[in-house]
Amino acid sequence: MNTLIRITVIAALSTLSFGVLAHGDAEDSARSAMPPEQKAWGIGASEDQVDRELVIRMNDNMRFTPDHFEVAEGETLKLVIKNEGKMLHELVLGTAAELKEHAALMAKFPGMEHDEPYMAHVAAGQTQTLIWTFNRAGRFDFACLLPGHFQAGMVGGLEVSTN
Repeated sequence: MNTLIRITVIAALSTLSFGVLAHGDAEDSARSAMPPEQKAWGIGASEDQVDRELVIRMNDNMRFTPDHFEVAEGETLKLVIKNEGKMLHELVLGTAAELKEHAALMAKFPGMEHDEPYMAHVAAGQTQTLIWTFNRAGRFDFACLLPGHFQAGMVGGLEVSTN
């Protein structure tokens, strides 16, 4: 019986489209068509909700600048993410535990693709933006989860403080 269940699960998983998990450049229209989903670290927002803009630079030294920032609970930031390196990088918002788990999964399945409103996959020399409302107080993180990047220390933190 266990073998039959395993075969059924494997067969079901093999029919899934992993394109839904796209680590690619999403068109703004595709992102805006997705309804916002509340996460522990906030919720996606739109341009007309932006309170301030913050530029975050990434480079091939596997670092973010700044690697830490503070935001007031309820504040909406337009994160302008600039890849100043020669290789692909990304910025993914989340909790430390979720980012660590996701990085391990990316290391196992480097071709895995996904696209969420709290992720920016930025080609060398390019810029992307994320607009996010940090509506939950706490300590959260951001990282590049491409294989080897997270492990090399390409991580940062943010503090969302109550008003």
